[in-house]
Amino acid sequence: MANIDAVTHISLPDLIRLQADARALKLPSARPVRTRQAGLQRSPQRGRGMAFAEVRQYQPGDDIRSIDWRVTARRQAPHTKLYEEERERPVLLLCDLGQTLYFASTGAFKQVRAAQVASLLAWLALWAGDQVGGIVFNDRELSVLRPARRKKSVLRLLDTLAEQQRRPGRDPEARSTNDVSNGLDQALDEARRVAHTGSRIFVISDFLGVSDETGALLGALARHNSVSALRVVDPLELELPNSGRFAVAGPDGPVWFDAANTKFQEAWHRKVEAHEARLKECFRTSGVAAATLSTADDPAVVLKSLLGPGGRIG
Repeated sequence: MANIDAVTHISLPDLIRLQADARALKLPSARPVRTRQAGLQRSPQRGRGMAFAEVRQYQPGDDIRSIDWRVTARRQAPHTKLYEEERERPVLLLCDLGQTLYFASTGAFKQVRAAQVASLLAWLALWAGDQVGGIVFNDRELSVLRPARRKKSVLRLLDTLAEQQRRPGRDPEARSTNDVSNGLDQALDEARRVAHTGSRIFVISDFLGVSDETGALLGALARHNSVSALRVVDPLELELPNSGRFAVAGPDGPVWFDAANTKFQEAWHRKVEAHEARLKECFRTSGVAAATLSTADDPAVVLKSLLGPGGRIG
């Protein structure tokens, strides 16, 4: 029998306390990286510019376009301008709190894990000196918090996460989306309007609502931004027990299934295989890196293994 004592909600104080877990993790520093000249190599930060740092004496190999002619004339020797890569960038967190995330067979509801991951990433981005914003959404509403480099902006995001995952659709400041059935696609479309070129975007969802349009929307975001998908899953969604009756936690209480039913098992596996193939193709065509978090996992531990050089999930 599966454990149905799953954590169903998380409070604002709990999300704030995740600062302690986030200290073991690290996103890239906002401090600029010194480079010899502008235009020598393409910046890994898509769409970012170069800021002037200092002038030094010309060295063989320097781009002559970087010569500071005023200083050269004054000092009677060639001097070159040095630039710093602009590393501060907006970090946009798309967090799905739709109805399919109100589920778990173990650990915590998927929507709890999604809120925890978003909170951890928000704190990390703030400490790295980046601007932090988010789009919190479900099947009925969507709340946009534009990126800003202030602790207040992170706290506002956490408050939105805590409120919306407890009372989905009742945030008075949220924009109604009653005429839209796919919250994920609308959030991705909204992100195209909110995100500045060169943003770091994390899409946190179970991706059960993936549609024929999702891949194209992800790809459009990824063309001018660095986009990662973090998929939240429950073990039961991927593999059923071989036999026995078991229960899972849902929004209306425990739901019981008979795993010994052969037809039920076959139908389940067909559905899972079809969805996995569709999702794999969606990520492949969009060029978005994807990783998985289980409801049984500690989000901080999982993020520690996923955040590689430069803070990239992959």
